[in-house]
Amino acid sequence: MTLPTEMTYVDLPSPGGPENMVLARGPLPDVKAGDILIRVEAAGINRPDVLQRKGDYPPPPGASPVLGLEVAGEIVAVGEGPSGFSIGDKVCALANGGGYAEYCAVPATQALAWPKGYDATKAAALPETFFTVWANVFDMAGLKAGETILVHGGSSGIGTTAIQVAKALGAEVLATAGSAEKCRACETLGARRAINYREEDFKAVALDETGGRGVDVILDMVGGRYFDRNIGSLAKDGRLSIIAFLGGARVENANIGPILTKRLHVMGSALRPRTSAEKQAIRDGLAAKVWPLLEAGAVAPVIHQVLPFERVADGHRLMEKGDHIGNIVLTMGRS
Repeated sequence: MTLPTEMTYVDLPSPGGPENMVLARGPLPDVKAGDILIRVEAAGINRPDVLQRKGDYPPPPGASPVLGLEVAGEIVAVGEGPSGFSIGDKVCALANGGGYAEYCAVPATQALAWPKGYDATKAAALPETFFTVWANVFDMAGLKAGETILVHGGSSGIGTTAIQVAKALGAEVLATAGSAEKCRACETLGARRAINYREEDFKAVALDETGGRGVDVILDMVGGRYFDRNIGSLAKDGRLSIIAFLGGARVENANIGPILTKRLHVMGSALRPRTSAEKQAIRDGLAAKVWPLLEAGAVAPVIHQVLPFERVADGHRLMEKGDHIGNIVLTMGRS
């Protein structure tokens, strides 16, 4: 396959607002041993992209400085070594960077075939949220069938994914969201009860819904502002999994006594700094447990809006405004 020498990508000459992102031309990324090169058809917009654009989430050493952490498209080149993929395969992948571009090189161990019946837009809405949920809810927090999980930010891309996968795998789900419309969406996706955090105390509702016992797992992206109430919402041997600090990273005047008396586990992780081996393990778990659910229609990505590549700034504004339900996806033009 003959490839172009240059591609269009989103450049960020300096950190700042959405308007700082500009389309530029440059060489295709290098394909290292173990990599695949994807001709990108669609790419997801995620909260870490916004943080990186602002200068608050620099890429790890060796990663592309180009924004974008999830892509879907066609493999056009395969690096040396075993990959499990061939040129022409349609895949989606968790990228270490470089997703806002017409071509993206990713480790083959972070890629999965499109679920049967999926197109590029739907496939591009999978990697970042599904890797995050599987790693934090199931691998780390160990959510099991019959347990109850409280999902904060239930209408976000992460939240809509967590609600569906937890429900499909036999858990009871509670969720928080910031409007009646978002709460209805959470309940439609499988939450037994959605809590409007602007009008209700989620701790009181969580305890009431569980007969005073508390929930087994909490997936939290708010952080410091919710910490004390999260601890109070957990059942004995409960697990709090923190994945972001939208409400601040500092905790003040919290009662940590229940961590001892209820044997609670407080954990957190970021996806991007994980090693290739760790990301491969997450990929393998998704392939075995979640991809069959996607293909059966039991779980599906929620896509709020699809925008053309050149409207990437509008996508970031939409993400920052926070009114969306589910994922925001870019569709790519061609060189």
